[in-house]
Amino acid sequence: MPEPSTPHEVDDFDTLPPYERYKLLAGLIVPRPIAWITTVDADGVVNAAPFSMFAMVGEDPPLLMVSIDRPADGGRKDTAANIDATGEFVVHLVDRPLAEQMDATSTRHPSHVDELALVGVDTVAAETVRPPVIAAAPVALECELWQRLEIPSREIFFGRIRRLRTRSGLIDRELMRVRLADYAPIGRFGASFYTTTIDRFTLAGQPASTSLDTL
Repeated sequence: MPEPSTPHEVDDFDTLPPYERYKLLAGLIVPRPIAWITTVDADGVVNAAPFSMFAMVGEDPPLLMVSIDRPADGGRKDTAANIDATGEFVVHLVDRPLAEQMDATSTRHPSHVDELALVGVDTVAAETVRPPVIAAAPVALECELWQRLEIPSREIFFGRIRRLRTRSGLIDRELMRVRLADYAPIGRFGASFYTTTIDRFTLAGQPASTSLDTL
């Protein structure tokens, strides 16, 4: 006979303060992919910052979403202000060699500071948008603003992907599939933890290519 399951503990989200909800959700909905976003302001000053409330939305049109928090001082993150000002941004996926530099750009600086120059990250020009592309990133998605939403705690941006840039050899061009053995982005775990994507498995009886779309 199977052991009886442990009863769930239940929290009423209507009664919890917003920060307590955040801590619980951010620690439970993991791992989250990291969007390392570059933008420029109206004067062309580059900004870079990482965000982990980030997801693929759809493929026709090709959309992604990033949710940007509002600072406690009542201001706005430079990334959010710059997307509104220009309608453009580049989302990069991050692997282990870039982790320290990515994390360093999460520190808040005055809006005139170029975080990438500050931490020594090289860039190349994008093809369709003004923000630069981080040269060493395995994946870069050049985006135009598609739509935005606002909630009290966050500004939520939907980007239409105009160009996909990938590290040479990462995509099998005949099959148009990612060579997953060569791709190991990191993700955000709870609190200050990050996690890798090295340990992988498939379920018995299922091929490695089985889609998880419906799970």
